Amino acid sequence: MAENLLIQGNSKEELYQNLIPQALALIEGESDLIAAMANVCAAMHHTFGWLWTGFYIVKQDQLVLGPFQGPIACTRIPKGRGVCGSAWAQAQTLVVPDVDAFAGHIACSSLARSEIVLPLINREGVVLAVLDVDSAELATFDDVDARYLAQVCEALVKLF
Repeated sequence: MAENLLIQGNSKEELYQNLIPQALALIEGESDLIAAMANVCAAMHHTFGWLWTGFYIVKQDQLVLGPFQGPIACTRIPKGRGVCGSAWAQAQTLVVPDVDAFAGHIACSSLARSEIVLPLINREGVVLAVLDVDSAELATFDDVDARYLAQVCEALVKLF
């Protein structure tokens, strides 16, 4: 990701300031959840050049793979397992600077080094899905990512 930012000559904050209006327009202009997730996922992934960007949707007692960009992924994740399952169980954003140091990390790709997972939570406090982003570099994600990506998650909840 750092190389991508350097090439574009923009800070992370500037990239998000350009991305968020585009992502929100993609969501507001679409009534189908999967279509909106797919386009938003592509916009985020190509803006930052992350290793993997995608969604897992809660279906009964597991997270099921939704739209994504990047290498093949785990298709089902139990509640409480790995970073995604933990973010779902805790109903909170998890920023993991080093996935190898996260107890129970599920290695869908051996290239993943850091990760951020944000739950999509409805007004009743129910987690409907998670946004999962992996980087091939350590310590890629921080509060800036969490703040901006939360805006995307909040907008997508309206389509459930």
